[in-house]
Amino acid sequence: MSLKLRESFRVRVPPERVWDFLIDPAQVVRCLPGAELTETVDARTYRGRVKVRVGPISTAYDGTAQLTELDQGAHRMQMVGEGKELGAAGSARMTMVGTVTAHPEGGSQVDVDATIDIAGRVMQFGRGLVESVSRQLFRQFADAVRQTLEREHATTADAGNPGLSTGAGGAPLQPLPPAQVGIPSPAAAPAPNELRIVPLLLRALVDWVRRLFGAR
Repeated sequence: MSLKLRESFRVRVPPERVWDFLIDPAQVVRCLPGAELTETVDARTYRGRVKVRVGPISTAYDGTAQLTELDQGAHRMQMVGEGKELGAAGSARMTMVGTVTAHPEGGSQVDVDATIDIAGRVMQFGRGLVESVSRQLFRQFADAVRQTLEREHATTADAGNPGLSTGAGGAPLQPLPPAQVGIPSPAAAPAPNELRIVPLLLRALVDWVRRLFGAR
């Protein structure tokens, strides 16, 4: 099964800081529930593990992520990630291109294009639900990145660097509210040790039903 995703989100933080955050796996992994880094192979290659729970079933994927392209000037990166399910035949491969640009109203815009190839037990849920869940996961990740960076940015400004907290025309940048996708604020609770898929599947099923009846 092959999926293509295109998503964008805004962060009220300067592009340079957003870029530095997104190319640092040690920081990014904090925004991925159930994920951990297990080894730094070199400056662009990392190994890690993601724990997943679907109802009563728990599993884990071991994989490698590699930054295959890194354009500092254009703030554009390409990453290829591959993972295999522990104790089973499941596998996943993702090729992702991400760019960070200045948003016209201040702060940054992050654009992501990803191609995901999946094999194994997860395919039993069907393309529609898997794609919906993938989008939900991305939105959770985007919310966590935004909240982490904007909280850090606000703290820096409060510490006596007000120049860092202005956008176009010198107007103060206020944190954007998180999208309502069910992720707790990183300040309120740590990332869970496992990625729990069932709530995401339920939301995806509701979205699918709405689209079905809306189309009719």
